[in-house]
Amino acid sequence: MRRSIATVSLSGTLEEKLRAAARVGFDGVEIFENDLIGSVLPPREVRTLAESLGLTIDLYQPFRDFEGVDEDRLERNLRRAEAKFALMVELGVDVMLVCSSVAAQSVDDDARAAAQLRRLAETAAPYGVRIAYEALAWGRWVDDYRHAWRLVREADHPGLGVCLDSFHILSRGHDPSGIRDIPGEKIFFLQLADAPLMPMDVLHWSRHHRCFPGQGAFDLTRFTGHVLAAGYEGPLSLEVFNDVFRASDPERTAADALRSLAVLEDETARAREREEEPGRGGERPSRDGDPSGKAGRPEPSTRPASPAALTRLPAPTRAQGYAFVEIAAPEHSAGGVRAALASLGFRHTRDHRSKPVQLWSNGDVRVLLNATDPQLGHTWSGDAAVTALGVDVEDADAAMRRAERLLAPTLPRRRDPAEAALHAVAAPDGTSIFFCAQDPGDGQDWLSDFTVPVEGPTGTGRAVLGGIDHVGLFQPFDHFDEASLFYRSVLGLEPDDGVELAAPDGMVRSRAMSRDGAGPRIALNASLLGRGPYEDVRGGPQHVAFGCEDVFAVARAMRAHGAEPLRIPDNYYADLACRTDLEPLEVERMREFGVLYDRAGDGEFRHFYTPMLDGRLFLEVVQRTGGYAGYGSANSPFRMAAQRAEASR
Repeated sequence: MRRSIATVSLSGTLEEKLRAAARVGFDGVEIFENDLIGSVLPPREVRTLAESLGLTIDLYQPFRDFEGVDEDRLERNLRRAEAKFALMVELGVDVMLVCSSVAAQSVDDDARAAAQLRRLAETAAPYGVRIAYEALAWGRWVDDYRHAWRLVREADHPGLGVCLDSFHILSRGHDPSGIRDIPGEKIFFLQLADAPLMPMDVLHWSRHHRCFPGQGAFDLTRFTGHVLAAGYEGPLSLEVFNDVFRASDPERTAADALRSLAVLEDETARAREREEEPGRGGERPSRDGDPSGKAGRPEPSTRPASPAALTRLPAPTRAQGYAFVEIAAPEHSAGGVRAALASLGFRHTRDHRSKPVQLWSNGDVRVLLNATDPQLGHTWSGDAAVTALGVDVEDADAAMRRAERLLAPTLPRRRDPAEAALHAVAAPDGTSIFFCAQDPGDGQDWLSDFTVPVEGPTGTGRAVLGGIDHVGLFQPFDHFDEASLFYRSVLGLEPDDGVELAAPDGMVRSRAMSRDGAGPRIALNASLLGRGPYEDVRGGPQHVAFGCEDVFAVARAMRAHGAEPLRIPDNYYADLACRTDLEPLEVERMREFGVLYDRAGDGEFRHFYTPMLDGRLFLEVVQRTGGYAGYGSANSPFRMAAQRAEASR
């Protein structure tokens, strides 16, 4: 299917938006009226520019407050519409979006509204323009797509159809299954937007908090499946009002948008195949009830649906866990990182055959310590930082093919011909993601590159850790949703609902990504205000969390090695004693070793942190029991306060 994007979804001038959409591979655009009005180019030149870029102009929008008015106002509205139709001829676009009225002067009269919409379609016909009528979620009289379809059906004009917008339908909780009863040829346009679930006025929610498919909470796979089952054959188009997107680099936003559509198409195609499997039946949900009280039940279409072909992506190859985490540290900070790793039982076992990279191991847990920044084009402050993640996948080649189709930037690597041919892409924050085959074939075993033995024992070699539990990566605020979609689409990780944390220097948003609650887990964090110590030129804090069976044993061994955990205030343990039923001796032992505690159901979580190693990086040790699946986020504000106090000291 063709893919389109509304210019309102991108930042910049109209010309910049068109170029950004074309560069990443969109087929067409919706022209938002304000973008055209503010452009220095006349409509014919906008058309010429779009054609030169290989873009079609698929929709002109919006035309507001037309129907349900008296005769004098109707005539004025028709004159206004004719001027827009003439403009559309110059633009070369033949569909205009008409929103349901919010005007105070309009009246609740379906017969009048239908007749006036027919007049509009009759007026548009000589210009070769069709009218796509859309029910706004906050429409004064029409706020349900079923009501909009009833008016269109009653108007009965070939140039009048509906526009279906996922936000306007799903934000109001309307059942989208009734879309299947609208003839496909009467669905003139489809607009897609996701959104997080937020208890607020729907107009404010729509204007500021929409996001691309896969970045919010709406079931757009099911929604799109209904539209295509009805026989819709037009473009899949994104209309996303978002404050961050409209202030970000337009080409980067456009690439994120196209990635979201690619994933949505693929997931919709897979859902269709499952529905068509023998024995599954394709059962449809009930559509009883009508929130608007007006729409009625549309008559079912007698025309057989012929769903449009969908573009498939290579099958996802799910990430299974971490092969390694790589930390880049210049010499002035590498000593502190090495000391912290050694205190947790890691040993420096081997060096890379051609690069200044050390392999540190604790049983099967591996950390690479890099003396240089391995990320091409990544701004590095010189502080120690997590710069690469090695993830175990079943098929590294397949994972790379999918990543490339999802526009993930490929990272070229300089390597000796004898070294492993690893595939790597860049995450939105610049972190390198290496695909490591669980059963590597010839030339794919990354461990075979570490051939230089280290003379003499380095580190204690206590094998007390059980794996890399999770990695915490701070994100620039304007790339937070982009990162979530990247890890979901490229690594097959699913986001949790997320939390907002009150840090000493402002609010922090946190969202964990995992595979069914298991590894590889990634915690994405961002400053809500986009400034302060967590958003300076160095970037925010990062950490690597290691799992274990006995957090106190690790803390005790760490202290025996001469290192101390992050100091947690006594006030935390006084509060812990009064809000839990933990034994006093247990609470005292936690206080002694700086261990924090969380509980969910029957699951328990004990964890402690190292002090900051170089202003940005710290390590964590965690112990999960009883099926605990969280991250101890309730303790994060106290950890951040302790780090702030440590920095002051």
